[in-house]
Amino acid sequence: MSIEQIQPPDGLETILDFIRWGASEMSQYPLCYGQGTDNVWDEAVALVLGALYLPHDLPPAYAGAKLTPRERLKITELFRRRCVEKVPVCYLVNRAFFAGMEFYVDEQVVIPRSPMAELIEQQFEPWVIPQAVERILDLCTGSGCIAVACAAWFPHAMVDAVELSEAAFEIAQKNISKHNAEEQIELLLGDLYDPVQGRQYDLIVSNPPYVTSDEMNALPDEFRWEPDLGLAAGENGLEIVREIIEFAPNYLTENGVLVCEVGFSRENLERHFARLPFNWLDFERGGEGVFCLQKQDLIDHL
Repeated sequence: MSIEQIQPPDGLETILDFIRWGASEMSQYPLCYGQGTDNVWDEAVALVLGALYLPHDLPPAYAGAKLTPRERLKITELFRRRCVEKVPVCYLVNRAFFAGMEFYVDEQVVIPRSPMAELIEQQFEPWVIPQAVERILDLCTGSGCIAVACAAWFPHAMVDAVELSEAAFEIAQKNISKHNAEEQIELLLGDLYDPVQGRQYDLIVSNPPYVTSDEMNALPDEFRWEPDLGLAAGENGLEIVREIIEFAPNYLTENGVLVCEVGFSRENLERHFARLPFNWLDFERGGEGVFCLQKQDLIDHL
């Protein structure tokens, strides 16, 4: 299908009209999902509502609202970019959702999609006692979504968020401000533990880069819009997580816990740290490759 053919037919007027048309249009292209949505219909909903600055849980009664000519042109162009340029919807509308919260995103940060949102909403029980968590560290914070969500679900805890990329740091700051979390979250620029020397935490969480070199070479076009710095982790995917694990005991309190996502690099990690008793967590809403380790387990088996 040519670019010129990505035009809505006459007679489309409402929000629902453009969602339906956009879903049908995208279905005719070899697109990849998984960056905030996992199917064409949800993708079309996210694009149209995002383009109109409307909430993702818009009441059904508004589906019949008519669009202005300018809105129709804007949405048509965004669907063209999604279909032809394969730009992820979250980047097209500059928003993503994580743990029920809205975040600003652009091409400087990886799109939030970690299953860790489910753990945050459960306050990491039974691995921690929520009331006992006073300090949390989020390594490789990216957009800041994990740090902000942790602050929301642990309102009495202080959160440190560390990011190496200056561009991502600015996005994280924007999201911290968006959620009025400046007094609870300290955002720090630097490499992993370097900015938090001498501090200890009841909970360290991280969704670091963990994509292997082979996986990077095989990424679908949509994922190539994301920053390499937020994905690539060397030949075996352990370039970052190895350091997170090895130094974690120095930054955990006596009963502290490390929770980290490594995705499909799980097998490589288990081979590298053969003695560590990883607890691999299950998720009701899908996802895998997230482990939990107690400080004492790290001390005893590293």
